[in-house]
Amino acid sequence: MISVSEAIQHIENYCQPNKIIEKPIQEVLGLVLAEAIVSPINMPPFKQSSMDGYAFIHNEISSFTVVGEVQAGDSKNVVLQEGEAVRIFTGARVPDQADTVVMQEHTSVEGDQLTINELPKKSSNVRPLGEQIKTGAIALEEGTVLNEAAIGFIAGLGLSTVKVYQKPKVSILITGNELKAVGEVLEEGQVYDSNSITLQLALHRLGIDEVEIVKVEDTFEATKTAIKNQLDFADVILVSGGISVGDYDFVKRGLEENNVSEVFYKVNQKPGKPLWFGEKEEKLVFALPGNPASSLSCFYSYVLPVIKAQLGYKDYHLPRSTAKATNDIKNAFGKTLFLKGIIENGQATQLTGQASSMLKSFAVANGLLIVPEDVQEIKKGEEITYIKLS
Repeated sequence: MISVSEAIQHIENYCQPNKIIEKPIQEVLGLVLAEAIVSPINMPPFKQSSMDGYAFIHNEISSFTVVGEVQAGDSKNVVLQEGEAVRIFTGARVPDQADTVVMQEHTSVEGDQLTINELPKKSSNVRPLGEQIKTGAIALEEGTVLNEAAIGFIAGLGLSTVKVYQKPKVSILITGNELKAVGEVLEEGQVYDSNSITLQLALHRLGIDEVEIVKVEDTFEATKTAIKNQLDFADVILVSGGISVGDYDFVKRGLEENNVSEVFYKVNQKPGKPLWFGEKEEKLVFALPGNPASSLSCFYSYVLPVIKAQLGYKDYHLPRSTAKATNDIKNAFGKTLFLKGIIENGQATQLTGQASSMLKSFAVANGLLIVPEDVQEIKKGEEITYIKLS
């Protein structure tokens, strides 16, 4: 059995980005940019009006002759002399000689004669060529998480594809003959499967939408075959349950029979002691405890960092911070404790219902309070480290 810090050190060795692929910008929401984008154009690509109004050469005069009109999208370049103005609209090209645009609300017009009632400062309402970005400048750095604004910016540069890190394919193997799918009728001795839903949605929050869920019968041959099949499909396999030492826990043997190399098994933590991690030909396998709270706790601490790293995130661990404990928190187990808690106004409160089978407290927790294995007690008012869940 290894410590939490040792387990995390092992995990760090596998926190590597996936291969780089090129995808249409409509398909990259939430993905991470794998290569810096160099702007191919100036933005805006011409001197541009930011208002509906009149463009003119600023010379401290307020009366002008209107000699033309430029709409958004027009390619013409009206030549202006001093004392002349052109009607112009938002987004339109400002004539080369013009340096200022006056809002139409600040003018009056009779025929072709324009009077400016409130003279703006020189350069007002004109967006310079390349104001947002110039040709050859870095538009977005490698490692940028692509949200809708970033993708819109890329579209404005005229780029239809970008290079991103490929999403991993993930499969979830659910073991346990006692488990029934949601919506089915429970018989005596059965419970509903929540782990497949919880893990699938946790992956979905990371942008992983290609997830295969397989229910496995509690026999060695079924377990061995399911693992073999998923090693052919997935980059990351999550096995739920069957990793302890019961008569019907066949996962560890099934992994060994499929030549999955063990990296570590059992971590000195509560919940989640019977955690198994291994790899085969760059395929990663996490055998998670079957108890729902244990499974989710292990996901946050060990699986999530690997998935985020594969997606190209630089900061792939959930953020940590500290708060003051609102009550005494004892550790009589000599294990690292991950306790569901509420953090509010710098105060950390341990919730009731910490059993590894209980998801109810997880449902309202916004942090996991961490008590190290060598700490027997954190007293009320002392600092406690926590993992931010929301």
